[in-house]
Amino acid sequence: MKIALDAMGGDHAPAPEVEGAALAVREYGVEIVLVGDETLITAELRRQGVEALPGLTVHHASQRVEMHEQPSQVVRRKRDSSIWVGTELVKKDEAVAIISAGNTGATVVTAFFLLGVLKGVERPAIATLLPTLTGHTILLDVGATVDCTPSQLTQFALMGHEYAQHVFNRAHPTIGLLSIGEEDTKGNEVTKETFK
Repeated sequence: MKIALDAMGGDHAPAPEVEGAALAVREYGVEIVLVGDETLITAELRRQGVEALPGLTVHHASQRVEMHEQPSQVVRRKRDSSIWVGTELVKKDEAVAIISAGNTGATVVTAFFLLGVLKGVERPAIATLLPTLTGHTILLDVGATVDCTPSQLTQFALMGHEYAQHVFNRAHPTIGLLSIGEEDTKGNEVTKETFK
């Protein structure tokens, strides 16, 4: 399994990305493509003594997306950024996923633009796993969509349901709607409409 890693996305890039990639290659046997400034990444690989580690490769991208940049600017002006180029690797089936610790909005917009969404899904969602006493709860959406419609919230619930079934092997996962109270009369209009 080959994973593209935005090596320029973090606050101290590319050092932590290179360190994490080397660890993943050693511990899990995955292949990691470090995407970003080849000169900086290669120097960091050498500094950490992992330049010859099988399973680690570098794919050059000349641009970097900063945290303050608007996501739409990536589509317009940063098509050689590490986020864009890494996502293109997924689109071309040269990687199965892209991981970035960089600009979340830019990552979501780029994935939406290049990869699209599943049939019947209007917007992408970011999922996070929350630990519980019996395992994990999947929470969607935690930042991809600012203003959601009831239909989109329902789609997020269905995506979380599928994830729980297929990844955690839960036969009948439960779905909940996070609001300001348990009564169906609480929350804003979108929450109340979604609850119906």
